[in-house]
Formats: sequence, C-alpha cells, structure tokens
Amino acid sequence: MSDRVLAMILAGGEGKRLYPLTRDRAKPAVPFGGRYRIIDFVLSNFINSGYYQIKVLTQFRSESLDRHLSRAWRLSPTLGHYVDPVPAQMRRRTDWYLGTADAIYQNLNLIYDEQPDYVCVFGGDHIYKMDVRQIMTYHVKKRSELTVSAIPVPVEKAQNFGIIEVDENYRAIGFEEKPSQPREIPGKPGWALASMGNYVFTTDTLVREVVADAERETSHDFGRVVIPNLVGSGRVFVYDFAGNKVPGRTLRERGYWRDVGNIDAYYEANMDLMRVSPELNLYNSQWPIHTWQPRLPPAKFVFADAKGGRLGMATDSLVSEGAIVSGGQVNCSILSPGARINSYAQVSDSILMDNVDVGRHARIRRAIIDKNVAIPPGAEIGYDLARDRKHFTVSKSGIVVVPKGMKID
Repeated sequence: MSDRVLAMILAGGEGKRLYPLTRDRAKPAVPFGGRYRIIDFVLSNFINSGYYQIKVLTQFRSESLDRHLSRAWRLSPTLGHYVDPVPAQMRRRTDWYLGTADAIYQNLNLIYDEQPDYVCVFGGDHIYKMDVRQIMTYHVKKRSELTVSAIPVPVEKAQNFGIIEVDENYRAIGFEEKPSQPREIPGKPGWALASMGNYVFTTDTLVREVVADAERETSHDFGRVVIPNLVGSGRVFVYDFAGNKVPGRTLRERGYWRDVGNIDAYYEANMDLMRVSPELNLYNSQWPIHTWQPRLPPAKFVFADAKGGRLGMATDSLVSEGAIVSGGQVNCSILSPGARINSYAQVSDSILMDNVDVGRHARIRRAIIDKNVAIPPGAEIGYDLARDRKHFTVSKSGIVVVPKGMKID
C-alpha cells in the first residue's frame, strides 16, 4: 500500500489488576516469556508488517517502558522510521488522559504533523501475532471509516468483552460492552464477535470523532462512546482476526489472542509457551518478536551429581541467556536473563524474572518472582498459601507474586 499509515499505540494504562507487577512499571512494560515485554508483541506486528511510523502514548509509571523503547526500538531516522514514546503533555487541558479517545484527542498534533491517510489505534497490552497489512487492505476495500478488529468467542464467554453486532457483510450494526445477551454472528450460531481494542481509522473520521467527543460530557472512551456513536452514523466494518494469516504460523496458532490483564491470565499465558506445540510459537523465524538483546553469556547448567541430589537441570522450561542452574532443579518454569538457581533448590511451575537468585535448598512452586529478588536458602514459596498471604500477593487461583526488589528474611 502506498498510503501513509500512522500507528498510535495506547500504552498509558495503570494495569491495577496486574499489581504488584505494575507497582513500578506500566502494564505494557511488564516482562513476558522470559526475555520480552508485553509491548514487544504489538510493535513487532507493525514492524513485521512493514509499518515503521509508530507513536507510543505513555502516561503512568512510564520510566521502565521509555527505557525499554530507547534500547530495543531504535529504527532508522534516515528512512523516516521511528518508534517514539510520547508522554502525556496536557496540550489541550491540564488533566491526565480521561479515556482512550481523549488520549488521541490530546495528541492530535501528532496526526497534524504526520498527515497520514489512515491511523491505526492499537492497545499495547495484549499478546498476539497479527499481519496488520491484511486489516489495512480490508479497510480500504470496504471503504470503511472505521474498522474494528474482533475475534470470535463462544457466546457463554462473551459477557466479558465488548461485543459487536454485524450483518451478513460484516458491517457493524450494534456495539455493546459486556452484554448480558450477546448478539451472535450471522451464520455462526453460538459465537459472537469480541472487540480486540484495535482500530483502523480513516484520518478525517478519527479527528472528527475525537474532537466531537471532547466537546461532550462522556467517558471519552472508544469502546463505550466513540464506536457506538459511529456505528449508528458511519461506515464501520469488522475484521475477523481469526482469518489473519501470519507467515510461518501453524494451524494451532490461528486466532491466538490473550488479554493478560490480571495475574492468573498473565500466568497462564506464560505457561502456555512451554507446551510441546504451544498456541503461540516464539520460534517462528518468519515472524520474529523483536526485543532488546542484553549482552549476556549463554545459559549454563552445572553439577551432575545425580546420586547426591546435586543435579543442575531444567525440564519443560524456557531458560534465557545469562541464567545459571547451579545444582538445582527447574521444571515447567521460565527463567529470565541472569536468573540463578543454586544447589539443591527446586523451582516448578513458576516465572522468575531478571536476576532472581534462588538460595540453596529453597523450594518455589506456582509463583511469579519479580526482578532482583534474592530467595534465602531453605525458603519455601507456594507451599503454604496462608503463610504466603501474610507477606506476598496471592491471586485467586493461588499464584504467589513476590514484588520487584523485595527483601525476604
């Protein structure tokens, strides 16, 4: 496509449901899969699709995210390529962003400066792979003012999403947040279309709608206000994400999309990566997930005294660069860069982030240990939830979360 496309990534949310992982960082900056950040997925989708003009709108606790973007996402300014973090500047009012639509309204100067034909407004906090070229082609073919990317979900689960009602041509004729009686897809009984929070706008339509919204007393949100208003008055079409074809994708990956908005969802999405045939394949060289590459040596496994129980090994796990398994045992876990498991320690069904040090004879299961935490020798986490709740955060399903840098006695 020769048309100019500007991507605007909404990355300013607090992510309260992911606390304490979001205590010190914005949700899109939360580590995922050992060596990535959540935002790497949406940025990789645009870069792999050939779109190189990207603005990342930040707000709450953005220092970690800004640092990651500056390290990992340096594109070529000579070619007009960039991934620019844009902090909340309060250009039009002295408030933080009042909603997703207000975030665009307060940054209209970016659109005026770039003068794109189309603007992609995508969230920065979901895990998925998507060839953006295909939704852009669909948008142009339909002569759409707004195209909403949606994923089919069973009707019994649709109450948790914003559901779009469509006609036989997938033109949107209704939109409702978390409906009690979701509208089914024509010709697909038992299924409804859930919005992914990814939108493609024709530029004039986007500017007109966010300006009009700013003049009214609303929640200033795309899903609750702007899209329902536009559905009734404009050309709005729905793109079925299940039909998106990513190069090198397996059939099992079709339609994979995860909202990792709470601890349990985040944990399960990470655990999925370790399956023999995962629904999200990180090893697809035709659609790589780009990120910052730390200058660390290869992972190392040492000590093989099986009789004495000092055996450095990891099974069914992801082990990142710089990690050392020194006479401990790891199973069904993710070790991030620089993690260390000392002798006789046991780690199972857990996520250990950067530079976590697990002391000798310590035992950890069903836990998320954030960065720079030293687990004392002989400590146990995940074996006595009543005791863990006195010191750490414990999710509904019993996942124990130890916050970044916590000192454990």
